[in-house]
Amino acid sequence: MAVPFPSDDDVNLDPPEKSESEKHAAAILSATRPPSGNTEFQHLLMEATFEAMTGHTIDTRDLPFIDAETNARNLARRAPGFRMRMVHMMVLSALVLRPIPRVVAAQVADYSRSLGIDDSLLRTVEQFASSDKALAAVDFERNGYTAEWSPERTEALHTEAARDDGWATSEDDPELAARWAALADLPEGTLGRRVHEFYLARGFSFPGSPGSAPPLLAQHDWVHVLADYGTKVEAELEVFAFIARANDDPRGFSLLAMVVSLFETGYLAEGAGLFEAFPGQLSADGMTVRIGDAMRRGALTSGLDGEPDVDFMAVDWFTLADRPLGEVQRAFGLTPKSDKAIAAGSVGPWEKGGISEAQLAMGRRMAEEQNRPYEGFGAEL
Repeated sequence: MAVPFPSDDDVNLDPPEKSESEKHAAAILSATRPPSGNTEFQHLLMEATFEAMTGHTIDTRDLPFIDAETNARNLARRAPGFRMRMVHMMVLSALVLRPIPRVVAAQVADYSRSLGIDDSLLRTVEQFASSDKALAAVDFERNGYTAEWSPERTEALHTEAARDDGWATSEDDPELAARWAALADLPEGTLGRRVHEFYLARGFSFPGSPGSAPPLLAQHDWVHVLADYGTKVEAELEVFAFIARANDDPRGFSLLAMVVSLFETGYLAEGAGLFEAFPGQLSADGMTVRIGDAMRRGALTSGLDGEPDVDFMAVDWFTLADRPLGEVQRAFGLTPKSDKAIAAGSVGPWEKGGISEAQLAMGRRMAEEQNRPYEGFGAEL
């Protein structure tokens, strides 16, 4: 039976102290513990994430087992949103297992029910555990970020017509392509001009033109520039961790689940209308620190005009394009990367390592086709 949500008078809104954080980390690892025990990667991921999000250093290897009922009692005074975040951490810890044992999927569902949380991603974990990847991919789309997509949500994308599929491409929309191309006319240092340079350096086609990414996916390119993340595959994990944690809507977390399933485990063969699986990226050296810091930075952002959170995939970026990049960063309350994340290899789009070899080649090929000198604007291998 689920522990009731606390009343407004009884809810605990204080940041968790170290002892409470240890209990939460213990419960997450208990919920996602395979019969053979938690993996080293699960320990590293939880330690890095909890340190980034709470400021507490936790040795997860010495934590006790906490069952679902005890965990629910520990979270009795925590609000639904806080409990949801704990369930999301359980989902994340389960998704990095290869394979996901059926017992782990059942455990996560049990812990979630005891908290009164029924998140749609729990079905995705169950499907991945069933080893039916095709069914899991369909289920993921059904329960993911675009699950409640409506044509009205395309307004911020500026496509010629409303789209029924959020991840649909738009390769024959001259007006949209012209809007993106016009970013070149903005003053240097503005958000829009930097995004235009971002595209030129990598040889990316503007949305609305042949070979372009889906307009919805192109929304995250603005975040690469805004939050200072490069464009190699591991940086995609950072960007979507940042986006997912900034959004208080539970659907936002599915974006991080998607890229983990693409770029760590390969449970998804493709996603977001363009991405293809490239497993093993999250478990690379330093990536848990980088992901934890990206989540921290996302959590500390705010929406415009005093809004407490922001869905960066739904922002009408063209209304902000003519403003200096630094001004837009301040408007969203963006905080710098941590020293640990930088030391772990986190780089921006204009730094060494901030562009892939394939992207550099595309940028040079596009420059040659357009009969202009190639300019990387600081991006290099």
